[in-house]
Amino acid sequence: MQEDVLMEAKPNMKQYLSIDRIEGDYAVCVGDDLRGESILLSLLPKGVCEGDVIVREGEGYRLDAEETKRRRAKNADLQRELFEG
Repeated sequence: MQEDVLMEAKPNMKQYLSIDRIEGDYAVCVGDDLRGESILLSLLPKGVCEGDVIVREGEGYRLDAEETKRRRAKNADLQRELFEG
């Protein structure tokens, strides 16, 4: 199991994390700074899945559906460019 990485968050700054995979009771996430972090699923919104973007705000997390949609569309565009271009 990957060890948690302590993050130094600036006050009032949103921290975006992408859920890379689910391993048992943990979501293995990657931040925009490319640091990995394992978070207990019980601390996350119900129903999160691989590829979702969550936001750490204060001591809690929320699913950011719009950011998830934006990043998935961007990744799909990049894949099209790679495989069709």
